[in-house]
Amino acid sequence: MNNTTTTAYVANPVLRVAPASPSAAAEYFGASLAFHADVSDVAAALASGGAPGFVLLDSRSTESWDQGHVPGAVHLPTALIEEQAERVLDRGVPVVTYCWGPGCNGGARAALALARLGFQVKEMLGGFEYWVREGFAYETWEGVERRSADPLTAPLDADACGC
Repeated sequence: MNNTTTTAYVANPVLRVAPASPSAAAEYFGASLAFHADVSDVAAALASGGAPGFVLLDSRSTESWDQGHVPGAVHLPTALIEEQAERVLDRGVPVVTYCWGPGCNGGARAALALARLGFQVKEMLGGFEYWVREGFAYETWEGVERRSADPLTAPLDADACGC
């Protein structure tokens, strides 16, 4: 290894491992979008006025649901999916799962349980935490609430981030 290579390695940890080929990247990111939806897209679909084409499923406990949940979501804790999904959900309608937030894998566990039962499923990235942080209305046992958008997660003067 020559001195130039060593300097580039130390100076640029991002490229320590070379980027994937464009075709591999397209395959990976395309697959990622097949498995995930973001909070803004879910909110836009729910607000569109018509049927969104999916069921939004909150996989958290009853106590968590009561603390706050997305309006219109169906509540089905992950532990109950295997025994209750067939009664609560229509197998012909895709399901989008969510749990607390990015630090929680409950939405992924719920998605896995549903996929194993034969449901089409995606996970909502960011979960309930980012739903609230992006300024969307949520329901509690006391009624509907809304917080101001966190400027680190959502634009303050626009309806969408433009991505």
